[in-house]
Amino acid sequence: MCSNLPLSRLAGLTLGLIVMPALSHAWSGMDADSGAGVEIEAGNLVRTGRDIEVYDSDSGDYRNVTVESIRRSGGSVEVEVYDHDSGDIRTLEMSP
Repeated sequence: MCSNLPLSRLAGLTLGLIVMPALSHAWSGMDADSGAGVEIEAGNLVRTGRDIEVYDSDSGDYRNVTVESIRRSGGSVEVEVYDHDSGDIRTLEMSP
C-alpha cells in the first residue's frame, strides 16, 4: 500500500501523525486576579476579536469570552478577554 505513495507525501503523513497529538492538548494558565486555573481547549483559535471557550477551574464551568488582546509577558502569554457570562474583563496568564 505505501509503495504507491510518493516519498514526500509519505513523509508529510508521518509528520502529521507525530505533530497532531501534540496539538490536541489544552493550553493551561491562570486568571491573574483570582489565581484560578484556566484552560483553553484545543480547537479554539486564540486571536484578537475571536470568541472562544475557557474552562474555569474555580467555577467548574466553561466561560464564553471574546479575546480583547494578546501579548507576551516574561515567560507567559497574557490573554485579555471579555467574559460574556460575568461581564468582566479578565487577564489570563497562559504558559507558552
